[in-house]
Amino acid sequence: MKTRITELFGIEHPIVQGGMHCVGLAPLAAAVSNAGGLGMITALTLPTAEKLAQEIRRCREMTDKPFGVNLTFLPSVKQPDYPGYVRAIIEGGVKAVETAGNNPERVLPALQAAGVKVIHKCTSIRHALKAEKIGCDAVSVDGFECGGHPGEDDIPNFILLPLAAQALRIPFIASGGMADGRSLVAALALGADGVNMGTRFLATEEAPVHQNVKNAIVLASELDTRLVLRPLRNTERVLTNAAVERLLQKERTLGGTIQFSDIAPEVAGVYPKVMYEGQMDAGAWSCGMVAGLIDDIPAAGDLVRRIMKEANSIIRGRLGELVAEEEFA
Repeated sequence: MKTRITELFGIEHPIVQGGMHCVGLAPLAAAVSNAGGLGMITALTLPTAEKLAQEIRRCREMTDKPFGVNLTFLPSVKQPDYPGYVRAIIEGGVKAVETAGNNPERVLPALQAAGVKVIHKCTSIRHALKAEKIGCDAVSVDGFECGGHPGEDDIPNFILLPLAAQALRIPFIASGGMADGRSLVAALALGADGVNMGTRFLATEEAPVHQNVKNAIVLASELDTRLVLRPLRNTERVLTNAAVERLLQKERTLGGTIQFSDIAPEVAGVYPKVMYEGQMDAGAWSCGMVAGLIDDIPAAGDLVRRIMKEANSIIRGRLGELVAEEEFA
């Protein structure tokens, strides 16, 4: 399937594995890329630029196909070594970078001078237009359904994607609610050039997380995510658990006086406990509403191939049969 995204990144299928903290490491990224998609290593999961360089080399040993690196810019007390991470990406020969969070403008010149194509994650049309203006090569348009940070506008993809198609000149992919061939066909019909999947790839054999995490996604319904951190205007969609419900109760009780310190026990430093140790009630962790569509834990490559088979079957079969043979004036 050829789209502007497959041509931009030199991949076979318009399927991108989104960056996920504690998840986007070489085994998963390589498996997605080997199947014809675009796998992503998550830079900030690696504690230093040298560790990222090692992970890039490890991924290179596992695939000869294109893969990328997710680089998220977040405000923090101790700023990550962003120049070092950019250097590791360039010196590692990576040709695709997914940026997220704050404006990536300061790293674009170095990346693009090295031939790296940059795709920026956006939750609104105004942010997507800004990314286009500063020179990003593509954008990931994240609808309200997505896991992680959906922004503050609450616009779902059935509205957001057609608006993006009208407004943007650069290619874009759909993120949020993407799980199967139906998702891909729908995204293409709404104007996207491919899909980005996070939660769906989290529930795969190669995802380097505890089995409890994968099982929780399979067991979850579309009703089992919650929005937290709304009073702090840093909304995150997470899978419900005891810690999340406790966090929400604090938000209701404290209202506008809430501070990050009030909820730190439920959100700070919890990812390793959840993802690697399988402590499912240790804290809040990102998960999309798409969990309701996930009922198995396949190999990542098998998932990519299944999605493409389903998509082609829908396009050539069901949709083709709905179109009348006669031409209309």
